[in-house]
Amino acid sequence: MVAYPTEAVFGLGCDPWNGDAVARILSMKRRDAAKGLILIASDPSQLDPFVLSLDADRMAEIRASWPGPNTWLLPARSQTPRWLTGRFDTLAVRVTAHPIAAALCRIYGGAVVSTSANQAGRHPARTALQVRLALDEPPDAILAGPCVGSDQPSCIRDGRTGRMLRP
Repeated sequence: MVAYPTEAVFGLGCDPWNGDAVARILSMKRRDAAKGLILIASDPSQLDPFVLSLDADRMAEIRASWPGPNTWLLPARSQTPRWLTGRFDTLAVRVTAHPIAAALCRIYGGAVVSTSANQAGRHPARTALQVRLALDEPPDAILAGPCVGSDQPSCIRDGRTGRMLRP
């Protein structure tokens, strides 16, 4: 498990196929597993194992918003682990513009879990020091660097309709 800067806040990430690692993140955050998680990628193709495509017009709008702090809910593939989707039939995904977060995905070779580095209900960490102070148990590694590109966490939109769910 690693903490890393994103456009707005520090994220906690891990291999999305590793249920034990995801459970550790959820425990550290005190987050309800039913809420689901976000995956980030450095390239849209890294999301293909997890989500289904929509019609060409919808996908063109989604891809035009990337890279950047734009999270989209897309239909989850049947093999996408429930620990990622929670109670939903969709998965929250985005292609990050942050150079460190994107490099993490490239080095890992795929999409990674991305959830804010804080306990549920508390302010998200914006520095490596705040990550250390925000969690009872530290992550295995913290990639230091600035959060740049946005003052707010990513907006979340429904990929099927374009409707804004979180501004």
